[in-house]
Amino acid sequence: MRTIYLDYNATTPLDARVREAMQPAFEEAWGNPSSVHHVGQSARALLDEARERVAATLKCKPSELIFTSGGSESTNLALLGMARQLRSHGRHIITSAVEHDAVLHPCEYLANYDGFEVTFLPVDGVGRVSPDAVREAIRPDTVLVSIMAANNELGTIQPVAEIGALCAENGVLFHTDAVQWFGKLPLIGVADFQADLVSLCAHKFHGPKGAGLLYAKSPLNPDPILHGGAHENERRAGTENLPAILGLAEAIVQFVPAPVFPMAQLGEWSNLLIDSVDSIEGASFIGDRDPNGRLQNTFSFVVEDSDSIALLSGLDLEGVCASSGSACSSGSVTPSHVVKALGASDSAANALVRLSLGRETSLEDVKLVANFLPRVVAQARGTNK
Repeated sequence: MRTIYLDYNATTPLDARVREAMQPAFEEAWGNPSSVHHVGQSARALLDEARERVAATLKCKPSELIFTSGGSESTNLALLGMARQLRSHGRHIITSAVEHDAVLHPCEYLANYDGFEVTFLPVDGVGRVSPDAVREAIRPDTVLVSIMAANNELGTIQPVAEIGALCAENGVLFHTDAVQWFGKLPLIGVADFQADLVSLCAHKFHGPKGAGLLYAKSPLNPDPILHGGAHENERRAGTENLPAILGLAEAIVQFVPAPVFPMAQLGEWSNLLIDSVDSIEGASFIGDRDPNGRLQNTFSFVVEDSDSIALLSGLDLEGVCASSGSACSSGSVTPSHVVKALGASDSAANALVRLSLGRETSLEDVKLVANFLPRVVAQARGTNK
């Protein structure tokens, strides 16, 4: 059976250049970067060089970069680390209803255990946050706003630069989860986001898993959430994962100035999928039809009288690797909170399928999926009647 991988928003294959860049940490520079002997210092030199390369590409200071294990840790460090540090100034946080759980769960934790109040902003029909809504929600005790750069389920692009600018006007810190942005959309430098804190993750753009980054604009210094060492300038305890960091640095250098996702081409191809879904009874494209308003590699739809498990199983039988906004565990499905935030019913939120295209996707792949998608949907709906 032919495999058609259409889950690039979940993860991407490791690029050959990235793999090659990681090799020195497996071979001659395998020491602990904190050790004072020459083997450790060889590793330290590579770590410092990686930080310098990333800083040069993102046009920031090396001291503003904190290497982490991934996007979730980076976001937890930004939210928990800064909110707790600023709680004497206020205990109000603003975020949106469509954020990744890496944002929502820390915010809920702060509300439940640290006495914070969290405002979850609504979104419009395509999942976009209004800057005016952010402005209206800011209060004297607001210390932090967190709005993602691009949504992982729908691909909706948020007006983060505008939101960041208005946060700065009001003296409020702004964090953006940019995990889905890097490698997909152009970026001159991290300042493009107008954010004080930016999270990213390597494996979303052909880097290794287990490697992430938090940009914290100077002089911000988030309180650590991991304790037990003075690594990363006392901001993150734990021996640095040098192979992963070298891979992260290479992916950023290669794929941030010139995005690795051929978005214009993928946008044209995703239109074939949109046309296919538009022809299917009971199926509806969900998201922004304006290609400038969403990640053009991302295509999501919902199906009446079905569910994500039946739809994904049907696609898998055809060799298609796809995803859902639902968390599937032991045969149960949790409705997509993103789809529900658009005003959809639980049944619609239970039947979301996301197809996300990437560098290795071919036009033949897309045409095949567009052709058999009506049959897969019909079969999935039949199993739920």
